[in-house]
Amino acid sequence: MDYQIIIIGAGVVGCSIARKLSRFDLNIMVVDKQSDAAQGASARNSGVIHSGIQVQSGSLKSQLNIKGAKLFPQLCSDLGVAYRRVGKLIVAQESNELAALDKMYKAGINAGISQVSLLTHKELQNKEKHINGIAALYSASEAIISPYELTIALAENAISNGVTFRLNQEVIKIDRLKKGYKLYTPNNSYTCQYIINSSGIWADKISRLAGICDYRIYPCRGEYWVTDKRLADAISSMVYPAPQKGAGGLGIHLTPTISGNILLGPSALYISGREDYRTTKRTLNRLYNEARQFLPLISRDDLIACYAGIRAKLQPPNTYTTADFIIKEEEKAPNFINLVGIESPGLSAAPAIALYVANIIAKKIKLIPKDKFNPYRKAKKCFQELSLSEKAELIKNDPLSGDIICRCEQVTLREVLQALDNPLGANSISAIKYRTRAAMGRCQGGYCLCRLADIIQKQHKGEITLHGPGSPLFVGTTKVLLR
Repeated sequence: MDYQIIIIGAGVVGCSIARKLSRFDLNIMVVDKQSDAAQGASARNSGVIHSGIQVQSGSLKSQLNIKGAKLFPQLCSDLGVAYRRVGKLIVAQESNELAALDKMYKAGINAGISQVSLLTHKELQNKEKHINGIAALYSASEAIISPYELTIALAENAISNGVTFRLNQEVIKIDRLKKGYKLYTPNNSYTCQYIINSSGIWADKISRLAGICDYRIYPCRGEYWVTDKRLADAISSMVYPAPQKGAGGLGIHLTPTISGNILLGPSALYISGREDYRTTKRTLNRLYNEARQFLPLISRDDLIACYAGIRAKLQPPNTYTTADFIIKEEEKAPNFINLVGIESPGLSAAPAIALYVANIIAKKIKLIPKDKFNPYRKAKKCFQELSLSEKAELIKNDPLSGDIICRCEQVTLREVLQALDNPLGANSISAIKYRTRAAMGRCQGGYCLCRLADIIQKQHKGEITLHGPGSPLFVGTTKVLLR
């Protein structure tokens, strides 16, 4: 066999599993159709580490959410990823919503979720003076991270511990062998003893390639607004609406980010295309209007960007329910471990999902710990976060750190070059953005995009793409005539 284990999918769950299993003496590969880690739902979500208070108690989803959330502080510390506990307010604006808050409070206490309290109108105003509401449930343990930063960190740490990543390789066929499987991509084939299907929105299609036709994923698009950092101090906690009867999601919420922006969203619209990341005027207008019901000081001028993510839902449209995670070895396909319907709170549950899958593997083979497993990834302090004296000293020793490529986020040429020199080999505009935040500021690349393209051209001499093959930024060459 080429590998003992092949993990399909380089999202946060797949990379969490890869890092967890890299602790053991195993030959592991991660394969993904995209050109970098975190190219799907793992980069297109709210970045929230939920406590589990909004998940149906007793479900596998709830168990893994609660356990995973408790693992995050140490995980982020080990990987040098920013983690900030900001708390969550679930706000009632009408008296008929108060009963839902009380029910959620009791369910949270029964589930063992600590630091949960009910707030009166006055207590809500004391905590968030700009938020409209008559009462709220407050969950103090909720936190925020950068989801793409975490996923990339997991992948890089897994690589440093011996895991192989094969990107730009879509799995198009799976053959069952006597003692394992053979996977085919357009240009390669690989054999393995075990397959772990962590392909998110494509989990049902990968299952069918292995002869398992029991699942259907219903793609559901969620759109977001991103606000300017001017509003960074407008809220300190996440703000969610009280549960609405018949709703199948958490509703439009306001989420502060690690970088100082606020996210408004997401919406929830079932779609037919699994990569239909469009944002629409109608939906974005609705997001803005609903967000202003909670935070009236938001203006149109504060909105600097929008994006969309796609959830991998197991329940069809108009059911207004949520389905549980499916994580199991398939009886119809021995040694094929399936993860299907891993939507929110998949990010929060990711470390616990990795442990859950490792326990499934441990029932099949003896897991022998490595002598030299290194759980750490050195934190990279951004130039923007340094003091003036630290910046001056850095520039004195390294002139490339004095060349500001992105003015909005103060990203230096040195940081861009370091981003391009990454273990995954990703060299697109998206790869730079996810590692440095270049082109993510107020002007959204208006100043720095041309410079980023020039740097990529000089470093790699190849096609300049947004996020890898199939996304060229330029379609030809131009000739400049000097007169």
